[in-house]
Amino acid sequence: MKLGVLTVVLGEMDTAGAMKYLAEQGVQCVEIGCGGFPGKAHADPKILLSDPAELEKFKEAVYGNGLEISALSCHGNPVHPDKDVAASFHEDFIDCILLAEKLGVKRIVGFSGCPGDSPASRYPNWVTCPWPDDFLRILDWQWNEVLIPYWKRTAEFAADHGIEKIAFEMHPGFCVYNPETLLRLRAAVGNIVGANVDPSHLFWQGIDPVEAIRELGDAVYYFHGKDSAIDRTNVAKNGVLDTKHYGEVIDRAWVFRTMGYGHDLKVWKNIISMLKKVGYDDVISIEHEDSLMSPAEGLSKAISFLREVLIFEQAGEMWWA
Repeated sequence: MKLGVLTVVLGEMDTAGAMKYLAEQGVQCVEIGCGGFPGKAHADPKILLSDPAELEKFKEAVYGNGLEISALSCHGNPVHPDKDVAASFHEDFIDCILLAEKLGVKRIVGFSGCPGDSPASRYPNWVTCPWPDDFLRILDWQWNEVLIPYWKRTAEFAADHGIEKIAFEMHPGFCVYNPETLLRLRAAVGNIVGANVDPSHLFWQGIDPVEAIRELGDAVYYFHGKDSAIDRTNVAKNGVLDTKHYGEVIDRAWVFRTMGYGHDLKVWKNIISMLKKVGYDDVISIEHEDSLMSPAEGLSKAISFLREVLIFEQAGEMWWA
Protein backbone atom coordinates (compact mmCIF):
# COMPACT_ATOMS: atom_id res chain seq x y z
CA MET A 1 0.00 0.00 0.00
CA LYS A 2 1.04 3.60 -0.47
CA LEU A 3 0.54 6.75 1.56
CA GLY A 4 -1.28 9.51 -0.33
CA VAL A 5 -2.94 12.88 0.20
CA LEU A 6 -5.80 14.73 -1.46
CA THR A 7 -3.93 17.99 -1.95
CA VAL A 8 -6.97 20.26 -1.55
CA VAL A 9 -5.97 20.65 2.11
CA LEU A 10 -2.94 22.66 0.89
CA GLY A 11 -4.94 24.88 -1.46
CA GLU A 12 -3.32 28.01 -0.03
CA MET A 13 0.06 26.83 -1.30
CA ASP A 14 1.10 26.95 -4.93
CA THR A 15 1.56 23.62 -6.69
CA ALA A 16 5.33 23.47 -6.40
CA GLY A 17 5.27 24.41 -2.72
CA ALA A 18 2.53 21.91 -1.88
CA MET A 19 4.27 19.04 -3.65
CA LYS A 20 7.60 19.81 -1.99
CA TYR A 21 5.92 19.98 1.42
CA LEU A 22 4.19 16.63 0.96
CA ALA A 23 7.31 14.90 -0.29
CA GLU A 24 9.16 16.14 2.79
CA GLN A 25 6.43 14.58 4.96
CA GLY A 26 7.07 11.17 3.40
CA VAL A 27 3.96 11.13 1.21
CA GLN A 28 4.25 8.88 -1.83
CA CYS A 29 1.19 9.77 -3.92
CA VAL A 30 -1.02 12.77 -4.55
CA GLU A 31 -4.67 13.05 -5.54
CA ILE A 32 -5.13 16.34 -7.39
CA GLY A 33 -8.36 18.35 -7.39
CA CYS A 34 -9.25 19.31 -10.97
CA GLY A 35 -12.68 20.89 -10.67
CA GLY A 36 -16.05 20.61 -8.99
CA PHE A 37 -16.13 21.03 -5.22
CA PRO A 38 -12.39 20.30 -4.74
CA GLY A 39 -11.52 23.25 -6.96
CA LYS A 40 -8.50 23.71 -9.22
CA ALA A 41 -5.89 25.22 -6.93
CA HIS A 42 -3.13 22.84 -8.04
CA ALA A 43 -4.33 21.88 -11.51
CA ASP A 44 -6.64 23.81 -13.80
CA PRO A 45 -7.26 21.46 -16.74
CA LYS A 46 -8.08 24.25 -19.19
CA ILE A 47 -4.72 25.89 -18.54
CA LEU A 48 -2.71 22.67 -18.48
CA LEU A 49 -4.34 21.34 -21.65
CA SER A 50 -3.79 24.53 -23.61
CA ASP A 51 -0.33 25.59 -22.42
CA PRO A 52 2.48 23.01 -22.84
CA ALA A 53 4.83 25.07 -20.69
CA GLU A 54 2.37 25.11 -17.78
CA LEU A 55 1.82 21.38 -18.16
CA GLU A 56 5.55 20.73 -17.95
CA LYS A 57 5.79 22.99 -14.92
CA PHE A 58 3.00 21.03 -13.24
CA LYS A 59 4.63 17.69 -14.03
CA GLU A 60 7.96 18.88 -12.70
CA ALA A 61 6.30 19.99 -9.44
CA VAL A 62 4.84 16.51 -8.95
CA TYR A 63 7.34 14.11 -10.47
CA GLY A 64 10.36 16.25 -9.64
CA ASN A 65 9.52 15.72 -5.97
CA GLY A 66 9.36 11.96 -6.42
CA LEU A 67 5.56 11.80 -6.16
CA GLU A 68 3.06 9.75 -8.12
CA ILE A 69 -0.42 10.93 -9.14
CA SER A 70 -2.83 8.37 -7.71
CA ALA A 71 -5.98 9.99 -9.12
CA LEU A 72 -7.53 13.20 -10.34
CA SER A 73 -10.52 14.41 -8.33
CA CYS A 74 -13.58 16.10 -9.74
CA HIS A 75 -16.39 15.83 -7.21
CA GLY A 76 -19.52 17.56 -8.48
CA ASN A 77 -23.16 17.11 -9.41
CA PRO A 78 -23.32 16.83 -13.19
CA VAL A 79 -26.97 15.69 -13.00
CA HIS A 80 -28.07 18.76 -11.03
CA PRO A 81 -31.59 19.85 -12.07
CA ASP A 82 -30.38 23.40 -12.75
CA LYS A 83 -29.07 22.99 -16.29
CA ASP A 84 -26.40 25.68 -15.91
CA VAL A 85 -25.07 24.12 -12.71
CA ALA A 86 -25.10 20.66 -14.27
CA ALA A 87 -23.31 21.92 -17.39
CA SER A 88 -20.56 23.50 -15.29
CA PHE A 89 -19.94 20.31 -13.31
CA HIS A 90 -20.09 18.23 -16.49
CA GLU A 91 -17.57 20.45 -18.25
CA ASP A 92 -15.22 20.12 -15.29
CA PHE A 93 -15.52 16.33 -15.39
CA ILE A 94 -14.84 16.16 -19.12
CA ASP A 95 -11.82 18.44 -18.75
CA CYS A 96 -10.60 16.24 -15.89
CA ILE A 97 -10.85 13.17 -18.16
CA LEU A 98 -8.86 14.92 -20.89
CA LEU A 99 -6.16 16.01 -18.45
CA ALA A 100 -5.96 12.50 -17.02
CA GLU A 101 -5.48 11.18 -20.55
CA LYS A 102 -2.67 13.68 -21.14
CA LEU A 103 -0.96 12.67 -17.89
CA GLY A 104 -1.52 8.93 -18.29
CA VAL A 105 -3.65 8.81 -15.14
CA LYS A 106 -6.22 6.00 -15.28
CA ARG A 107 -8.41 6.83 -12.27
CA ILE A 108 -10.83 9.66 -11.51
CA VAL A 109 -12.61 10.18 -8.20
CA GLY A 110 -15.98 11.93 -7.93
CA PHE A 111 -19.63 11.87 -6.89
CA SER A 112 -22.55 10.22 -8.66
CA GLY A 113 -24.59 13.39 -8.30
CA CYS A 114 -28.28 13.73 -7.49
CA PRO A 115 -31.06 14.97 -9.80
CA GLY A 116 -34.20 16.80 -8.78
CA ASP A 117 -37.61 15.18 -8.62
CA SER A 118 -38.72 16.10 -12.16
CA PRO A 119 -37.54 17.93 -15.29
CA ALA A 120 -38.95 21.14 -13.77
CA SER A 121 -36.92 20.93 -10.53
CA ARG A 122 -34.53 23.62 -9.38
CA TYR A 123 -32.73 21.72 -6.60
CA PRO A 124 -31.57 18.12 -6.01
CA ASN A 125 -33.89 15.78 -4.11
CA TRP A 126 -32.14 13.06 -2.08
CA VAL A 127 -34.69 10.35 -1.36
CA THR A 128 -34.19 8.57 1.99
CA CYS A 129 -37.48 6.71 2.58
CA PRO A 130 -39.98 4.65 0.54
CA TRP A 131 -43.24 6.19 1.76
CA PRO A 132 -45.34 8.07 0.82
CA ASP A 133 -45.17 6.43 -2.59
CA ASP A 134 -44.18 9.73 -4.22
CA PHE A 135 -40.61 9.10 -3.08
CA LEU A 136 -40.28 5.80 -4.92
CA ARG A 137 -41.60 7.40 -8.10
CA ILE A 138 -38.97 10.14 -7.72
CA LEU A 139 -36.26 7.55 -7.17
CA ASP A 140 -37.29 5.54 -10.20
CA TRP A 141 -37.23 8.66 -12.39
CA GLN A 142 -33.87 9.81 -11.04
CA TRP A 143 -32.13 6.51 -11.69
CA ASN A 144 -33.72 5.36 -14.93
CA GLU A 145 -34.27 8.66 -16.72
CA VAL A 146 -31.29 10.70 -15.53
CA LEU A 147 -28.52 9.02 -13.54
CA ILE A 148 -27.95 5.80 -15.49
CA PRO A 149 -28.21 7.39 -18.95
CA TYR A 150 -25.84 10.21 -17.95
CA TRP A 151 -23.17 7.90 -16.55
CA LYS A 152 -23.44 5.46 -19.44
CA ARG A 153 -22.60 8.30 -21.85
CA THR A 154 -19.89 9.80 -19.66
CA ALA A 155 -18.29 6.46 -18.82
CA GLU A 156 -18.09 5.64 -22.52
CA PHE A 157 -16.35 8.96 -23.17
CA ALA A 158 -13.98 8.31 -20.26
CA ALA A 159 -13.10 4.83 -21.53
CA ASP A 160 -12.46 6.22 -25.01
CA HIS A 161 -9.89 8.53 -23.42
CA GLY A 162 -8.01 5.93 -21.43
CA ILE A 163 -9.80 6.07 -18.08
CA GLU A 164 -10.05 2.64 -16.50
CA LYS A 165 -11.65 3.51 -13.15
CA ILE A 166 -14.28 6.05 -12.08
CA ALA A 167 -14.35 5.81 -8.29
CA PHE A 168 -17.54 7.21 -6.81
CA GLU A 169 -17.38 8.46 -3.25
CA MET A 170 -20.37 6.99 -1.41
CA HIS A 171 -21.68 10.26 0.02
CA PRO A 172 -25.13 10.99 1.50
CA GLY A 173 -26.93 13.67 -0.46
CA PHE A 174 -26.12 11.89 -3.73
CA CYS A 175 -27.73 8.85 -5.36
CA VAL A 176 -24.68 6.69 -4.61
CA TYR A 177 -24.18 6.77 -0.85
CA ASN A 178 -23.65 3.15 0.27
CA PRO A 179 -22.46 -0.18 -1.20
CA GLU A 180 -25.93 -1.14 -2.43
CA THR A 181 -26.37 2.02 -4.50
CA LEU A 182 -22.77 1.88 -5.75
CA LEU A 183 -23.22 -1.69 -6.96
CA ARG A 184 -26.56 -0.77 -8.56
CA LEU A 185 -24.92 1.93 -10.69
CA ARG A 186 -21.97 -0.34 -11.49
CA ALA A 187 -24.34 -3.06 -12.69
CA ALA A 188 -26.13 -0.58 -14.95
CA VAL A 189 -23.07 1.25 -16.35
CA GLY A 190 -20.27 -1.30 -16.29
CA ASN A 191 -17.11 -2.18 -14.41
CA ILE A 192 -15.46 1.15 -15.14
CA VAL A 193 -17.56 2.26 -12.14
CA GLY A 194 -16.28 1.41 -8.67
CA ALA A 195 -16.19 2.76 -5.14
CA ASN A 196 -14.10 5.37 -3.45
CA VAL A 197 -14.43 4.07 0.10
CA ASP A 198 -14.42 6.96 2.58
CA PRO A 199 -15.14 5.48 6.03
CA SER A 200 -16.10 8.88 7.45
CA HIS A 201 -19.36 8.84 5.48
CA LEU A 202 -20.03 5.21 6.33
CA PHE A 203 -19.47 5.44 10.09
CA TRP A 204 -22.18 8.02 10.71
CA GLN A 205 -24.72 6.15 8.59
CA GLY A 206 -24.24 3.13 10.86
CA ILE A 207 -22.32 1.19 8.20
CA ASP A 208 -19.34 -0.91 9.27
CA PRO A 209 -16.59 -0.02 6.77
CA VAL A 210 -15.08 -3.50 7.12
CA GLU A 211 -18.31 -5.14 6.01
CA ALA A 212 -18.85 -2.51 3.31
CA ILE A 213 -15.43 -3.34 1.86
CA ARG A 214 -16.20 -7.05 2.05
CA GLU A 215 -19.48 -6.47 0.17
CA LEU A 216 -17.83 -4.31 -2.50
CA GLY A 217 -14.96 -6.71 -3.11
CA ASP A 218 -13.19 -5.96 -6.38
CA ALA A 219 -15.37 -2.87 -6.86
CA VAL A 220 -13.15 -1.01 -4.37
CA TYR A 221 -11.27 1.35 -6.67
CA TYR A 222 -9.92 3.95 -4.24
CA PHE A 223 -9.80 4.85 -0.56
CA HIS A 224 -9.97 8.12 1.38
CA GLY A 225 -8.33 8.24 4.78
CA LYS A 226 -10.81 10.24 6.85
CA ASP A 227 -12.57 9.58 10.14
CA SER A 228 -15.75 10.77 11.80
CA ALA A 229 -16.68 10.95 15.47
CA ILE A 230 -20.21 10.08 16.57
CA ASP A 231 -21.59 12.06 19.51
CA ARG A 232 -23.82 9.48 21.17
CA THR A 233 -25.52 12.08 23.38
CA ASN A 234 -26.72 14.07 20.38
CA VAL A 235 -27.59 10.91 18.44
CA ALA A 236 -29.68 9.67 21.35
CA LYS A 237 -31.72 12.88 21.23
CA ASN A 238 -32.05 13.50 17.48
CA GLY A 239 -30.57 10.62 15.46
CA VAL A 240 -27.78 10.77 12.90
CA LEU A 241 -29.47 12.89 10.21
CA ASP A 242 -28.13 16.34 11.03
CA THR A 243 -28.42 19.57 9.04
CA LYS A 244 -26.57 21.81 11.49
CA HIS A 245 -23.43 23.49 10.15
CA TYR A 246 -20.24 21.45 10.51
CA GLY A 247 -18.84 24.23 12.67
CA GLU A 248 -21.42 23.56 15.41
CA VAL A 249 -19.26 20.72 16.64
CA ILE A 250 -20.61 20.38 20.16
CA ASP A 251 -24.23 20.18 19.02
CA ARG A 252 -23.92 17.90 16.01
CA ALA A 253 -24.63 14.15 15.93
CA TRP A 254 -21.30 13.59 14.19
CA VAL A 255 -18.34 15.50 12.80
CA PHE A 256 -15.44 14.69 10.51
CA ARG A 257 -12.18 14.01 12.31
CA THR A 258 -8.59 13.19 11.54
CA MET A 259 -7.97 9.44 11.59
CA GLY A 260 -7.66 8.16 15.14
CA TYR A 261 -9.83 10.90 16.63
CA GLY A 262 -13.07 9.15 15.78
CA HIS A 263 -12.07 5.47 15.82
CA ASP A 264 -9.01 3.82 17.29
CA LEU A 265 -6.09 1.95 15.80
CA LYS A 266 -7.80 -1.45 16.01
CA VAL A 267 -10.76 -0.26 13.94
CA TRP A 268 -8.47 1.17 11.29
CA LYS A 269 -6.20 -1.89 11.27
CA ASN A 270 -9.29 -4.03 10.62
CA ILE A 271 -10.26 -1.74 7.72
CA ILE A 272 -6.80 -1.89 6.17
CA SER A 273 -6.69 -5.67 6.60
CA MET A 274 -10.04 -6.10 4.84
CA LEU A 275 -8.82 -3.94 1.97
CA LYS A 276 -5.91 -6.35 1.56
CA LYS A 277 -8.26 -9.34 1.75
CA VAL A 278 -10.42 -8.10 -1.15
CA GLY A 279 -7.35 -7.31 -3.24
CA TYR A 280 -7.03 -3.54 -2.76
CA ASP A 281 -3.29 -3.04 -2.29
CA ASP A 282 -3.19 0.55 -3.42
CA VAL A 283 -3.20 4.16 -2.23
CA ILE A 284 -4.76 5.38 1.02
CA SER A 285 -5.39 9.06 0.27
CA ILE A 286 -5.72 11.32 3.31
CA GLU A 287 -8.58 13.82 3.15
CA HIS A 288 -8.42 16.44 5.88
CA GLU A 289 -11.74 17.97 6.97
CA ASP A 290 -11.28 18.19 10.75
CA SER A 291 -12.75 21.44 12.11
CA LEU A 292 -10.82 21.08 15.38
CA MET A 293 -7.38 20.96 13.76
CA SER A 294 -5.39 23.15 11.42
CA PRO A 295 -4.58 21.63 8.03
CA ALA A 296 -0.91 21.26 8.96
CA GLU A 297 -1.57 19.54 12.27
CA GLY A 298 -4.39 17.37 10.92
CA LEU A 299 -2.27 16.25 8.00
CA SER A 300 0.75 15.57 10.18
CA LYS A 301 -1.26 13.48 12.63
CA ALA A 302 -2.99 11.56 9.83
CA ILE A 303 0.35 10.74 8.18
CA SER A 304 1.77 9.53 11.50
CA PHE A 305 -1.37 7.45 12.18
CA LEU A 306 -1.33 5.84 8.73
CA ARG A 307 2.30 4.84 9.06
CA GLU A 308 1.19 2.71 12.00
CA VAL A 309 -1.76 1.02 10.27
CA LEU A 310 -0.76 0.68 6.61
CA ILE A 311 0.68 -2.58 5.31
CA PHE A 312 3.47 -1.40 3.03
CA GLU A 313 5.16 -4.68 2.11
CA GLN A 314 3.94 -7.77 0.28
CA ALA A 315 3.30 -10.67 2.63
CA GLY A 316 5.40 -13.10 0.62
CA GLU A 317 5.30 -16.86 1.02
CA MET A 318 3.52 -18.32 4.07
CA TRP A 319 6.59 -20.19 5.34
CA TRP A 320 4.63 -21.62 8.29
CA ALA A 321 1.79 -23.13 6.23
